[in-house]
Amino acid sequence: MGSHAVRRSAAIAAAAALAALGLPASGAAHAPAVGDVRTVLADDGDSERFQIDDTQCSFPSDVIKGRPWSLQRIVLDQLWKDTQGLGVVVAVIDTGVDKGNRQLATAIKFGGGEDLIDDKGDGTKDPVGHGTKVAGIIAARPAKDTGFVGIAPRASILAIRQNDNQGGGTVRTMVKAIRHAADQGAKVINISQDTATAMPPDSALEQAVEYAKERDALIVASAGNDGASGEVKLTYPASYDGVLAVGASDRDNARANFSQPGPFVGVAAPGVDMVSTVPFGGHCIDQGTSFSAPYVAGVAALIRAKHPDWTYRQVITQIEQTADRGKPGRDDFVGWGVIDPVAAVNDDATTPKDAPTPDPVVNAGAREKIEAATVILGESPKERTERYAVYTVGGAAGGVALLVGGGVVLGDWRRKRGINT
Repeated sequence: MGSHAVRRSAAIAAAAALAALGLPASGAAHAPAVGDVRTVLADDGDSERFQIDDTQCSFPSDVIKGRPWSLQRIVLDQLWKDTQGLGVVVAVIDTGVDKGNRQLATAIKFGGGEDLIDDKGDGTKDPVGHGTKVAGIIAARPAKDTGFVGIAPRASILAIRQNDNQGGGTVRTMVKAIRHAADQGAKVINISQDTATAMPPDSALEQAVEYAKERDALIVASAGNDGASGEVKLTYPASYDGVLAVGASDRDNARANFSQPGPFVGVAAPGVDMVSTVPFGGHCIDQGTSFSAPYVAGVAALIRAKHPDWTYRQVITQIEQTADRGKPGRDDFVGWGVIDPVAAVNDDATTPKDAPTPDPVVNAGAREKIEAATVILGESPKERTERYAVYTVGGAAGGVALLVGGGVVLGDWRRKRGINT
């Protein structure tokens, strides 16, 4: 199928999704197929470039008034009863974060931002729109005319523009972006980009990931959108040790068909028909693991605000351990399960370990030693006496009831016949 046919089909599907959500259809014509950022590695290793799929979202756009399905599944009052992410900086390494959208204007951390495409910029412009959507899912502020809001609406966004829609981002710029985010004190780093090309051991990219981990930054990365065939493969930086890799799930908590499976997937999160902010104002609907990752990054920000003493690995364990899973352990499709934001933030009575553990397995088919109940063939004299006593009392009570009832019946019969007693 050609790219135009794919986009048209995606637009039709998005229009149907809008109708199901009760949302205005004005955004449907601009609905994307799967919006992600991919890396293409050249043989020489010096021209490694990240390319962005055309997401076809126009901006500015209309405001979507309804509550998106990905937020309807959360009781927000419970999610936010202890924290909304205040004090936590989340770095968004992407195409920039546009400060012109009013739901992000106060979310963006001014000072410390970076533009690795335009040396005159500060990361707060987004000609593509991808990064603005990612940031909105994490920390968009509430607005009275829309039900859309970020998962961590008081967290701060560190905008790092590392890519554009011309393939301007390279692995070198990604390395710089990760190191810069860690140096600026970001406690969560969202990377909604990936490459399926194997990276050499101890590459500059892996070293940058290690640099961030040493500074206790939690990297959340999208798993990728090439999973339609079901082929298991690694993507980067998601598959590096210590990175929380996120796949996409649908409304039924099943893997979205495009979500890349693999042994590195940590959890899944909503990634279909995702509403978020676009440059200059309004909202757009998109889909892809690019928008599942920030959903998890927002939850990570809430946990880090509530438990600043927890390490990045403990936060990852908490998210994975509390995920909603259909099997005791993990699998290559949704990892440890679909994230449960309320449980991840509030089921925190114990400090998490450095790795999750599978749920207990109940083996219904296992043979168990079953002891038959003892059959009593006789009774002791004492038990016989007690039984007779019960019969006697019961019989007396029954006799009294019968006499009383009989007396009432006999009295009625006499009165009807005019007989005096």
